[in-house]
Amino acid sequence: MSTPVLMPQMGESIAEGTIVRWIKKVGDSVDRDEPLFEISTDKVDAEIPSPVAGVLLEITAREGETVPVNTPVATIGAPGSRPVAATAAPAAAASAPAATAAPMTSVDAPGPVATSAVTGGERQRSSPLVRRIAKEHQVDIARVPGTGANARVTKKDILSFIARGDMATVTAAPPPALAASAHTAAPVMRLAGDRVEPMSVMRRKIAEHMVVSKHTSAHVYSVFEINYSRVDHIRRTKKDEYEREGLKLTYTTFIAKALVDCLHRHPMLNASIDGANVVYRGSVNLGIAVALEHGLIVPVIKGAEQLSLMGLARAIEDIADRARAKKLNPEEVQGGTFTLTNPGNYGAQFGLPVINQPQVGILGVGTIEKRPVVIDDAIGIRLMGYLAMGFDHRLVDGAVADQFLADLKKSIEHFDPNQA
Repeated sequence: MSTPVLMPQMGESIAEGTIVRWIKKVGDSVDRDEPLFEISTDKVDAEIPSPVAGVLLEITAREGETVPVNTPVATIGAPGSRPVAATAAPAAAASAPAATAAPMTSVDAPGPVATSAVTGGERQRSSPLVRRIAKEHQVDIARVPGTGANARVTKKDILSFIARGDMATVTAAPPPALAASAHTAAPVMRLAGDRVEPMSVMRRKIAEHMVVSKHTSAHVYSVFEINYSRVDHIRRTKKDEYEREGLKLTYTTFIAKALVDCLHRHPMLNASIDGANVVYRGSVNLGIAVALEHGLIVPVIKGAEQLSLMGLARAIEDIADRARAKKLNPEEVQGGTFTLTNPGNYGAQFGLPVINQPQVGILGVGTIEKRPVVIDDAIGIRLMGYLAMGFDHRLVDGAVADQFLADLKKSIEHFDPNQA
């Protein structure tokens, strides 16, 4: 009995993944949970484990190919099985130019492969993402040749079609709002000594999602200055205790703990907008932005409000380490309700981060350093830093955001040592 290997969904808004590398080849024996192939999305680069033990009988998606979620990419047979033909994956359309040559597009919510009406009573198979791209560029998808299974139009097909300038199928001029969203930047002039490299899959997806977020949310920011002197004292007091557990007690851990508690008290910031409805989340699932060599991913700590300071320290260290090692599971990059990012690691006073959809808030931590401050009409030295929060003004008003930040400031500056 054979088992299909499916492209996993590595995030709520992820409709597809790109196969970067096959770790196993046809005919190889694999154990259950042994790394089988590596994928890249905007949220995570990850090694995907085998769902069962057996023999890799067939590979149906080659390296570099972008595949919709829940689409079979390989087949694993029972132990001892022999592949019918020990060949690599069939080549995709070689004539299609690299997707990086095409304009950036929005990413739609994941969903099953669906159909779209075409000329002559026939129907053309495509994914929600492909239909979104076609709509943005006013392309009649019926005229796009499909190279996927059952002549399905893939993302590469539609982007190749647009990049080639095959726009005879464009309909009447779109309204101004749509034209603005579908605008393609003019080609960049090449200068002597320039080096041109294609963007990575992760970088392209991040670019797409950042543009989508800026077009979706009404971004507003508020910045508060925080005195970390009390946190620093508790941190130095608890340092040895945490080191005996193999953990580092960082300022980020204290901020995360205070943030989670405040989100529990201010549900407006732990929410999402769904059409004309507001979804107030029943749990605080804290996303922690982790910088990688060529991008950024946001693994999620589920039920963070239930964790102690030590529990949070352990969870943050664990997901950060596994994110860098590409060992995150699909569910660990889904379901976030609020995001914490730390540009201050590199010395920034504060940053103005872009909201991670479909959340309504994101907190940026600025560098923490000793500064002169006024204390009872005298100048003193204290450990200070800024917290900058981006919030979605469609739901969160400035007064609500500042009340939240004032509560967060108080929680950090008067941190309860019993929480440690």
